[in-house]
Amino acid sequence: MSHHHPTPEIFWFLPTSGDTRYLGQSDFGRAPTNEYLRSIATTSENLGYDGLLIPTGSSCLDPWVVASSLVPVTSRIKLLVALRTSLGAPVSSARQAASLDQALGGRLLLNVVPGGDATELAADGIFLDHDERYEYADEFLTIWRRLLAGETVNFKGKHFHVENGRNFFPPVHKPYPPLYFGGSSDAAHELAAKQVDAYLTWGEPPAAVAEKFADIRRRAEKHGRQLKLGVRLHVIVRETNEEAWTDAERLISKLTDEDIAKAQQNYARMDSVGQARMAALHGGRRDRLEVSPNLWAGVGLVRGGAGTALVGDAATVAERLREYQDAGADSFVLSGYPHLEESIRFAELVFPLLGKKAVTVADRAQTGGAFDVRGVQAEQLQEAAS
Repeated sequence: MSHHHPTPEIFWFLPTSGDTRYLGQSDFGRAPTNEYLRSIATTSENLGYDGLLIPTGSSCLDPWVVASSLVPVTSRIKLLVALRTSLGAPVSSARQAASLDQALGGRLLLNVVPGGDATELAADGIFLDHDERYEYADEFLTIWRRLLAGETVNFKGKHFHVENGRNFFPPVHKPYPPLYFGGSSDAAHELAAKQVDAYLTWGEPPAAVAEKFADIRRRAEKHGRQLKLGVRLHVIVRETNEEAWTDAERLISKLTDEDIAKAQQNYARMDSVGQARMAALHGGRRDRLEVSPNLWAGVGLVRGGAGTALVGDAATVAERLREYQDAGADSFVLSGYPHLEESIRFAELVFPLLGKKAVTVADRAQTGGAFDVRGVQAEQLQEAAS
């Protein structure tokens, strides 16, 4: 199997709007204190995750400030920081990206977020309709990429006008920190093909993901470009399938029908194509949550955005991830509740099956009693020396 499936890049997620053991109105909320977020970041790094997604939204801590706070406590893990194009200006944003990439020694990646919920955007003072947000992002990224590549930029578009724009301190990444992006609409796929380096989709069933990836590839080829492809998913991995499904049910056991109805109404009025596709998978019904083998839509009953989780034992979840790899995925951006504990469970149970370094050493009883690799090596060295 392994030759068909190179080791994917695996990212974890920083829950900057808080974390929980139960979805819904629960008494088990964990505030996203900087201490807690730092502990997730350092744990993920120590376990060997490749990166960490830091999200954006009015209910999230500011992603740039959070990412900056991780500079002194991390040294290897990449930070995939949300860049909400509709909130910013490209020149100051380029400067921020260059400064942060320098501070991180070239570990910065950016997740471009042009869209979102119109109600939330209005509260942020942004009044652009769906396709305008993509036009805006297209102009923004055109200026941003040229600045970071070291050009002096003169640009006049519908949304931006820049005269002799320059970025004085270049990023470590050349020509600029890689751009990740996810979006399901036509406008989104076009923007991906033209502007970004990696395309992420939410965890739809593998066949739907394969279709999206094929469309992205076709469009990118027209621009003479090639994109990396990834899937954003939750995971609930346990030592047995039974345990995993029990914990999936437990996660939504405190959800009221009112919680679900309210969240679903909320999604229904959004103009996000991806959100509509997520909501359609389960239609707000608790009895239709396994939307494809081991792909569970329970999270999407009340959480916006990524709403599906892979549920099962390690072998099952690894097999499902390989199906996404067969569809073209080379990376996975994962999360699970609570994020600290699930990051450890996933790494311990699944990493070795995906070709990543094992996090825990196999029990000695399984390797033939008191067998110690280091002891054996020490004896061999002594023999060699004598």
